Amino acid sequence: MKKITQLLTIALVGAGVVACESMKLGDAGLSQAPETSGATIDTLFATVKDADKVLTSAYYYLPYGLISDFDSKMGGDFLESITDHFISNKHSDSDGPNNLYYSGGLSANLTGSYAGGENYRFGSEKDYHVIRYAWLFLENADRVPDADPALLAQKKAEAKVCMAIAYSNMLRYLGGVPILDHAVDPAEKMVYPRNTFAETVDYIVSLCDEAVPDLPWSVSAVDDGRMTRAAALGLKLRVLCFAASPTFNSDEKWHPEADEYTCYGNYDAARWQAAKAAADEFMRELLSNGHYALCEAQPDALTGLISPRSYRLAYRKGYYERGTTESIISIRKSNSTSYNDKHYEVQGSYGSGASLNWVNKFPWADGTSFPEDFPWESKEEWPEHPFFKPDPMGTLKVNGATFSETRDPRLYENVCVPGDIWRDGSVGRAYDNHKYHQDGCPGFLMMKFVLQQNTDRSQPQHWPFMRFAEVLLNCAEAYNEADGGPSDKAYTWVNAVRARVGLPGLPEGMTKEEFREALILERELEFGFEEVRWFDMVRWGLTEAFTTTLKGLTSYGDSNTSATVFTFKEKEAYPPRKWYTSWDTKWYLAPIPAIEINKGYGMTQNPGW
Repeated sequence: MKKITQLLTIALVGAGVVACESMKLGDAGLSQAPETSGATIDTLFATVKDADKVLTSAYYYLPYGLISDFDSKMGGDFLESITDHFISNKHSDSDGPNNLYYSGGLSANLTGSYAGGENYRFGSEKDYHVIRYAWLFLENADRVPDADPALLAQKKAEAKVCMAIAYSNMLRYLGGVPILDHAVDPAEKMVYPRNTFAETVDYIVSLCDEAVPDLPWSVSAVDDGRMTRAAALGLKLRVLCFAASPTFNSDEKWHPEADEYTCYGNYDAARWQAAKAAADEFMRELLSNGHYALCEAQPDALTGLISPRSYRLAYRKGYYERGTTESIISIRKSNSTSYNDKHYEVQGSYGSGASLNWVNKFPWADGTSFPEDFPWESKEEWPEHPFFKPDPMGTLKVNGATFSETRDPRLYENVCVPGDIWRDGSVGRAYDNHKYHQDGCPGFLMMKFVLQQNTDRSQPQHWPFMRFAEVLLNCAEAYNEADGGPSDKAYTWVNAVRARVGLPGLPEGMTKEEFREALILERELEFGFEEVRWFDMVRWGLTEAFTTTLKGLTSYGDSNTSATVFTFKEKEAYPPRKWYTSWDTKWYLAPIPAIEINKGYGMTQNPGW
């Protein structure tokens, strides 16, 4: 019998033999690595508890969007940095946004510190680790003696959803990829041909469908974080919406070299109908089983009113806290509250920040659009203060004065604007004359996941891979595209997301195109820093989002540490991007490293690279 340590040496198929990393999972009872010295397949699957360690390894390698020791995607920077939402000024040797994307230097032949700065580097990421461990579990779970068949079936279904997540992650970055149907043995011949875009989509959907009958709709607090029927159906809906989007579902190629590996090659309205059917499937289950809901703001006990702060905290709870009714797929790496310290350090050590372009998209608190031509330099012409107004009942307290927010509460939870509390309880250094202001900062900082106080980060974090809010907006999208315009259901789903932060519903009577535009905007406001915007830019072919010059905001306050009064002036954000003047749709999908293609196992290059 081969030792388990030998059987697990290939965690990334097609990239050669790599050593398995030690497990760092912090969940109680699941933290021991399965590669225990001397263990065999028989001993590892001797009990359900032992077998669960293999399954947990599949969980551990699921994609994680927060900067940590887990990986060094983009050289330890944010995916949001290559969207129109955020500007990185990290400028280190390994930094992907500056070295590869803003400069246009990305290629299939990266070496040294630049290799790993990509948003996805096929052959070096961890998705095939997930697939390897999941197959190892699926092929051997029946060895466990006297196990409850229903429990084993549930755990097998969890493994399938983990695999579906891994394949869906690769699909969004790369298109079609090699699909494995077994746990690869190191001795077998390396022949793993690339599957087409359509085959990859169908396989992900089939994994979700196979998992659904054996999964619970929701789980107890003890099993929180495990895959559920809602996770499988939510993922299926996301993938079908992505695949049906115009970049991949069109009679016109998104790139001259686009092929069957990177799109369907034609338009078929049935793909949107499939997404709509997936939306109906999720909603039928929700109607029957309940549980999932948006985290809602609570009214003040004395006044009965809901404050802007309460709306903001309800939104925070939805994305930040584990185990809420909004959590559909929650990915964890550790129970340590310091696990994601690198994420805070990146924003704390460089002059990076959010763009004015994105900030301007957040409406006033009453839902009225914020004017693109807002008169920043003339306070006398302001219709209202752009961020905070003096308010005796306000909850923001600076220098003994109190203020309340004037914009969509999600603005303040995504972005630290001038005057807000940030990171450690002090006024953030977003404005130019703050004593700790850093060169290059576009005038706004990242608030999401960083938060306002040290105590805000006193609980173990997770990556909100999918929230109920996304399911609602995906359902609305599928209905709008499949039906040729928004229905009452589509309006209801979007308006629920807006109402959670105190915004009114969308105006009635929208066309299909108007509703689509409103949906894309709603996703921008709701999912900042949750790795949604990049894929929306790609799948909808949002050329303007790639090519529009990004702006920042110069601001000066009445104090260099705790300002409350500001003057503003619009500016051009630095650094510029090559995309502004020489845009190429090849950027939609990541290049495949030449070293992988040259191994000859079957992977092919993506268009334009």
